[in-house]
Amino acid sequence: MDNTFLQTFKIQGGNIYNAGKASTEIKAILKQLGINARIVRRVAIASYEAEMNVVMYAKQATLTFEVSPSQISIIVDDEGPGIPDVSLAMQEGFSTATREMREMGFGAGMGLPNIKKNSDYLKIESVIGKGTKVIITLNVN
Repeated sequence: MDNTFLQTFKIQGGNIYNAGKASTEIKAILKQLGINARIVRRVAIASYEAEMNVVMYAKQATLTFEVSPSQISIIVDDEGPGIPDVSLAMQEGFSTATREMREMGFGAGMGLPNIKKNSDYLKIESVIGKGTKVIITLNVN
C-alpha cells in the first residue's frame, strides 16, 4: 500500500441496533487493503470497543479512521459526559454501565483495557460535561 486511506464515521449514542457497524466496515476495508490478519483483528477489537463506549455513554461521536503504509490510526471524538477518572476507567472490571446495559451483555469493564491491549499507542483526553477523545494507533509492520 503506497497511499493513505481516510474515512470518517458518525456514531449515534444509544443506537444499539447500529452498534458495531463502523468497526465491521473498518475490518472489511483493512481486508481489502491486504493488511495482515493479526493486525486486522487488533484494529477490529479496538475500534469495536471504542464504538461501543460511544453507544453506551455518549450522545454522538465522529470516528476517524486512517491507514498509511506504516500505521493505522483511529480517533473517536465524542460528545458525552466525559470520564471523571481515566486511570480508574482503565482498570479491568471497573464499569459505570447501567443495569440495562449489563442485561444486554455489555459493561463488563473491559472496553478501555481491551483497547489498550490491542493498540500500540493509546491516548485518552476527557473533559467532564463535554466529551472524550480516544486516539488509537497501531503499527502496520
